[in-house]
Amino acid sequence: MFRLTRTATALAAFTLLAAAQAHAATVLTVYTALEADQIAAYKAAFEKANPDIEIKWVRDSTGIVTAKLLAEKAAPRADAVWGLAGSSLAILDKEGMLQPYAPKNLGAIDAQYRSAANPPAWVGMDVWGAAICFNTVEAQKQGLPRPTSWADLAKPVYAGKIVMPHPASSGTGFLDVSAWLQMMGEKKGWDYMDALHKNIGLYTHSGSKPCKMAAQGEFPIGIAFEYRAMKSKKEGAPIDIVLPSEGLGWDIEATAIIKGTKNLEAARRLADFSASREAMGLYEKNFAVLAVPGIARPDALLPADYEKRLIKNDFVWASANRDRILGEWSKRYEGKAEKK
Repeated sequence: MFRLTRTATALAAFTLLAAAQAHAATVLTVYTALEADQIAAYKAAFEKANPDIEIKWVRDSTGIVTAKLLAEKAAPRADAVWGLAGSSLAILDKEGMLQPYAPKNLGAIDAQYRSAANPPAWVGMDVWGAAICFNTVEAQKQGLPRPTSWADLAKPVYAGKIVMPHPASSGTGFLDVSAWLQMMGEKKGWDYMDALHKNIGLYTHSGSKPCKMAAQGEFPIGIAFEYRAMKSKKEGAPIDIVLPSEGLGWDIEATAIIKGTKNLEAARRLADFSASREAMGLYEKNFAVLAVPGIARPDALLPADYEKRLIKNDFVWASANRDRILGEWSKRYEGKAEKK
């Protein structure tokens, strides 16, 4: 009798273990350039809605994630991308690396914030736009005027006082360079960057770092983006958020499925969640412009017409010319790049 009981117990334990293994979470490898202080909330919300799927993040700056995906083209390691620049995803799409998919809430997504294909290769989440973080305390100490335009930043008074992201590493850096070339034209754009370069103290490999450095007083001026500027100011940093008068470069964080994933159903569920109103509610806590209109609420730190200040951004041009632009930029300005 004792032996039978032990056998029955062992069988029961084996059955429970087998059941647990049968329902074990699918591990979804997701590449992202989302801010480190955002991904925990996004992961928790997705896994709560999809308890049989576990996200394994691979996170870095936009340029680095893009380069990694391209390097892995022949043998992809990612299942999906959640939070990478639309301009980067356009490159991956051109390379045939994305699996087109129409998420359940696609009809609510603004057409300008998704790929034009049907079904789309990628679907937008939220917009991030250029901003200047201006440390008012350091500026006063150093007798620096408050800039109001991109043109102001090229004035000799700011020599060595500015830090900005490296466009090859940072999506924020690339959207700045791309925007200047689109707004000014190629010759005037490069002329402007030549003048700006004289005032740059450092090109960082992170889009957030320039604003963090400005907030800490390491540089009085950091070229960054509005999310990091608002977060730094709300945390008490002595910075003004400057939105240059000529217009703001921008890009859109987006989601896509990597072609060839062995976890296609799980990746589709991630894409469904990313485009959902629930996910938009998460994005709204961080960004002023969302891919689904009518959800974002005004923020006192940004003007009511913020979205209208975004330039007309040609994603196709930016993606097609990215390598050429970065090569020219590096040839001219790499000497002030942060050491990796």
